[in-house]
Amino acid sequence: MRIWHQSFTVLEDVPAYADALRRHLGARALPGTEIDFHGMRPGTYPTSYPGTHIGYNYLAGLHKQQFVDAALRAQEEGYDAFLIATVPDTGFEEIRSLVDIPVVGFGNASVAFAATLGARVGIVNFIDALQPQLQRNMRAYGFGDLVGPIVSLGRQFGDVLSGYTDPGPLIDAFTEAVGAAIAEGAEVIIPGEGPLNVFLAGHGVSRVDDVPVIDSLAVGLATCETRARMYAASGLRPSRRGFYFATPPAEVAESVRKFYFGGGQA
Repeated sequence: MRIWHQSFTVLEDVPAYADALRRHLGARALPGTEIDFHGMRPGTYPTSYPGTHIGYNYLAGLHKQQFVDAALRAQEEGYDAFLIATVPDTGFEEIRSLVDIPVVGFGNASVAFAATLGARVGIVNFIDALQPQLQRNMRAYGFGDLVGPIVSLGRQFGDVLSGYTDPGPLIDAFTEAVGAAIAEGAEVIIPGEGPLNVFLAGHGVSRVDDVPVIDSLAVGLATCETRARMYAASGLRPSRRGFYFATPPAEVAESVRKFYFGGGQA
């Protein structure tokens, strides 16, 4: 089984995270699962990295195209599933409507799994500007009443990366943020974004004050593996009815992509 992992980071720019990510998901994969790790194209973030971009609807919409291109390429190259490894599930609805291979979103899969462990899900995130998008996503998924507090870690992207060499302050900040989420009623916690998730899993942080902390990327990987087996066995795929699920005619999609992007896949 081959899974395409798509990050919202330029993995070459964050080697400590990229190495930890490969080790972590490699250890969580089932025997026979091969994960190919992909990031955004070098030069994607010429200014602030990458939270400033994610925090603006227009910029996030432009960056979404890299995820769409990647998913189309993954299906063409015979991958068994596509993992959108970022908590805002960038391009999830669009990609799900374009390809038949299983598409799994970090945020969507994590919340669905968390609901099996607690009745109110809290998210601790280090990119504060994502909060409106996460709230909108959860309503669209039907999870609006399930997801409760979305709490800021109070740290920036660089602080999270610094935790890979100096873990104590980041663990303390996370523990404090989880405490705030618990005080607002959270019964299970999702750590927002891959670098924080991988850091916490690497340091064995799976509970705070008896509240479980989800290993979101491992959940996404396991969901990919399950969905891929079901797709291979029965052809199980999403609904193809309505605006958000229907697949456009291939020749129309190809011509429109050519018009806007000069010939499609990057």
